[in-house]
Amino acid sequence: MGDVLAGFHAAWEFESDSVLIRYERGIRTPKLFQALGERRIPLEAMAGVTLTPGRRGSVVLRVEPRPGADPLMEAAAGQLKESADPYRLVLPAERETLAEYYADELLARLTESGPAERHLVPAPEVPLRFKAYDGKASFDGTTVSFHWFWTGASSAKWKAGDQRFPVGELSGVEWRSPEVFEGHLRLLRRDGSASPPQADQDPAAVVFGLGYGPVHESLPFAAAVLAAVRTSEPVPAMAAAAVRRDPADIADRIRHLGELHQAGLVTDEEFSSKKAELLAEL
Repeated sequence: MGDVLAGFHAAWEFESDSVLIRYERGIRTPKLFQALGERRIPLEAMAGVTLTPGRRGSVVLRVEPRPGADPLMEAAAGQLKESADPYRLVLPAERETLAEYYADELLARLTESGPAERHLVPAPEVPLRFKAYDGKASFDGTTVSFHWFWTGASSAKWKAGDQRFPVGELSGVEWRSPEVFEGHLRLLRRDGSASPPQADQDPAAVVFGLGYGPVHESLPFAAAVLAAVRTSEPVPAMAAAAVRRDPADIADRIRHLGELHQAGLVTDEEFSSKKAELLAEL
């Protein structure tokens, strides 16, 4: 089609095999849209198109993505607010006839339905990072790293030390929106090892809080990790064990472990055992 339909906060360009969505960067634009910048949605990633009345004299054109086609929507798992749905284009009511034309044209081109066997929409680009309440999360495309904050991390996480997870060791991610109770990002292991039910006690999770892990930072992060996991090969156990930490980081871990020991939060036995484990990683 090659035409552009501009609405509030975004413009859709209709191409022969996809829809290119460009999001505005205005102060009123949802931060998630600004973080995404633009997204190309292949027609094969779409299951349907709807046009419905909106609020305050507007209409809403929405593409329904196929389940499993978009890592962002898969990670979100239905938790996004309607106003932050990247597949909605809100238009003034006077453009309803034009929007209906594009909806019909687009619908006529759709040939796929049902769950997608693989991700069809590109994941957010790496590297990505954000600050959670108890630590800093970073992802370089192959490894997820958690660096704990002294002021927010639980003693269980300090005992475990900073964490590194090659995507080959992971089976998926669990993202719980920071806008609901107990928001967090948890990494799921391929080996199926049990995790503490509380995210603040799980070294494979970071917890969100007021101003920490906002949707526009933590959700693209989760989507990028999920996309990498889906295309990765399992990491052999010996290769995973071969990872070594920075000596300066080890020294910092031991120092904080000693502070926990002095504060009575770590027993003599736990202190000696964990110190030995850290020294063995040098």
